[in-house]
Amino acid sequence: MDKRRHERKFVRTFFTTPTAVEGEDDSAKMLANASELRGMQAPDVWVPDNEDATAPNMRDEGAQNIIDVVSENGADFPGEIHPRVVWHRDSPETRYQGFQHMLEIADPANGAVDDIDGFVIPEVGDIDDWKKADEFFTIVENEHGLEEGSLKMSVIIESGSAELAMGKLRDEMGKPTNNLERMFLLVDGEVDYTKDMRAITPTGELPEWKELRHNTSRGASANGLIAVDGPFDDIRNVEGYHDRIEANNAMGMLGIWSLTPGQVVEANQSPLPPAEGSWLIDADGREVELESADGVEVYEGDRISLEETGDGYTLTVGSDTYELDDEEALHEELLGLLDYVPSMDDIVDSMEEFEAAKEAGKGAIAMTQSATVRIDGVEVDVAKDRMWDEATYQALMTPIALFQDVYENRPDQHDDLAELYSEDVVERAVEVGN
Repeated sequence: MDKRRHERKFVRTFFTTPTAVEGEDDSAKMLANASELRGMQAPDVWVPDNEDATAPNMRDEGAQNIIDVVSENGADFPGEIHPRVVWHRDSPETRYQGFQHMLEIADPANGAVDDIDGFVIPEVGDIDDWKKADEFFTIVENEHGLEEGSLKMSVIIESGSAELAMGKLRDEMGKPTNNLERMFLLVDGEVDYTKDMRAITPTGELPEWKELRHNTSRGASANGLIAVDGPFDDIRNVEGYHDRIEANNAMGMLGIWSLTPGQVVEANQSPLPPAEGSWLIDADGREVELESADGVEVYEGDRISLEETGDGYTLTVGSDTYELDDEEALHEELLGLLDYVPSMDDIVDSMEEFEAAKEAGKGAIAMTQSATVRIDGVEVDVAKDRMWDEATYQALMTPIALFQDVYENRPDQHDDLAELYSEDVVERAVEVGN
């Protein structure tokens, strides 16, 4: 049940576009522009949004615009296409409207369904509501002669009942009474979730909802699905968006909603290993990246100071001062402050070395990371060893597997990846672990 059951094993980007814009000569203009995105600007999953992003009085026109744009440009779009239709756990009328739009968009006579991978269902409730949506998918498929289960279903977690339903999904999938194995993405919708939870913050900002993101990631892992975080609406705050992605990645949520092509680029690149390795130092609670200069890693801040005192050293970190007798003591103290972020080349090197060691009959080997660190003009050689065994190898396989999935499913990004890493590193990363 926890094995991925779709061709895509990872989704980095979930990009929504209004399906019909009121007051424009061409209401489908934004939809058409999005369909032409390529390379790093193109998302892994494109969501023509016939729900929140489109005015209620424009949604019938929006459904027709999806048909027109996808039938013309869908075959060349490099990602998957999953329109979002209206749905609500408490409104049969809304569910019926979404069902009618699904029927229309998936009609082979309209020419779009060959390039439609599935539909996104918002505002779901408990597990019975998920099964209602699944039944509508099955009816649509049977109505149009499509294979049952061929249309993927993704849901947006926007209520407490939907969050609890993720815990019941494992027991329901695979039963002969449903086709819930069509499930693909679990997407957080923190705005409506906040409303449903009746949450209040002093500033009116959304709570972080770390528990929701963890639960969604866990639900995806337990059911062979993919977890995606909700929208980050401060679109000018690139650093904040990047930090959110890093925090998500650390809990296994490698996908995030993207509101602009710029956010798509950031979200497409952030989960991939960096092109260059870097050393980080804990500067009194603040993580700082050291600057590389002529083979030396340099700290230039004012939260850490270091000076030689005869035969020893004085190291100051914030308000704490350490009198160290010799370079060995200084080395040990600095190792506690330093971390290394490996590059793609570093990861591939280490994996290839471990594979060679396994072939030679070794179960574990030590990998050494070393650098010369300079603080206040004082240079110190540091080295740290990390034991690699099969568990370490498998853990480091996750970013490589992500890269390999991207390389296989997004040929439009091959040139970008080669420019980022070099052709040699790309070729080795594609082969390692296979």
